[in-house]
Amino acid sequence: MSLNIKLGVSTWLWTSPFKTDTIELFSKIKRMGYDMVEIPVEDPDLIDTKAIKEALKEFDLLPAVCGAFGTSRDLTHDDVSYHETSFNYIESCLEIAYEIGADFFGGPMYSAVGKARLVTPEQKKIEWDRAVTNLYKVGEMAEERGLQLAIEPLNRFESDLINTAEDVVRLIKDIGHPTAKVSLDGFHMNIEEPDIEKAILLAGKDLLHLQVSENYRGTPGTGQTRWDAYRRGLEAINYQGAVCIESFTPEVKELAGAVCIWRNLASSQDSFAEEGIKFLKNWSK
Repeated sequence: MSLNIKLGVSTWLWTSPFKTDTIELFSKIKRMGYDMVEIPVEDPDLIDTKAIKEALKEFDLLPAVCGAFGTSRDLTHDDVSYHETSFNYIESCLEIAYEIGADFFGGPMYSAVGKARLVTPEQKKIEWDRAVTNLYKVGEMAEERGLQLAIEPLNRFESDLINTAEDVVRLIKDIGHPTAKVSLDGFHMNIEEPDIEKAILLAGKDLLHLQVSENYRGTPGTGQTRWDAYRRGLEAINYQGAVCIESFTPEVKELAGAVCIWRNLASSQDSFAEEGIKFLKNWSK
C-alpha cells in the first residue's frame, strides 16, 4: 500500500537566507517532481508574501514555513527581552505562513539552536516552564491565524531541552494548547532515537511534519537510515502530511558553519534533490 504523503524539499538545500528572489528555485523544484517547498524564514523583512504566493500558485507547489532560531531568539532565556524578540519574530513568521497559505509554522521554537549546556535540574525546570508558558502564547497567536505549530526536537549537540519524540510529546502536553503539535527531523532522530518506528508511533496523530535526509545529512537512500522503520511508523499512524528533504549547502558559509557542513554531501545540490526524490518516490510506493 502506498503512503499517502506529499514530498517536499527545503530551499536551504541550495541557498540561505530565503528572500523573494529565491522563488527562482520553484520551477526547478516542481520540475523535479516535488509537491511542496519548505520555506525557512531567517529574516521576515526579506520576504514579499504576495510574490511568494503568486509563485506557489504558478508552479502548483504547497508551502511549509519553518523558523530559524539563532541566539537572540530564545523563549527560555533568563532575560525577558529575548522573549519579546522571539515573539516578534514568530509573529512575523506566522503572518507569512498565513498569507502564503501554509497550514503550520515549524521549528525548534522553544529556545535558541546551539543552547546545549549541563544545567542543574532546577534551572532545567525553570527553562521548561518558560517554554511551556511562552509557547502557549505562541499557540494563541497561531490560532488567531488558523495555523498550527510543528515543534521540532533537536539533537543533544544543538539543544539541552528537547531532544526526542518523548520530550516533545511531553512538552506539547504541558503546553496544553490545541495548536501545539510535532515535527520530527530524521537527522536528529538518527542521533537520539533508539527506535525510529517507536518515536513516530509516540508522536502519533500529533505528527504534522517530517523532515528527512541521511544519517550524515546526505541524499536519502545513500546512508545508514532505517527507511523500513520510518515506513512502518508512518503507515501505523496513517500519516498524511509531507516528507520533506532538509539539508544544506557548504557554499553558504554562515549557514554551513551553523550546521557544521564542511564538505559537499553530493556531487551537486541539484543531484541531491533529484536523487533524493527518486528514492523517496520508490520508498513510498
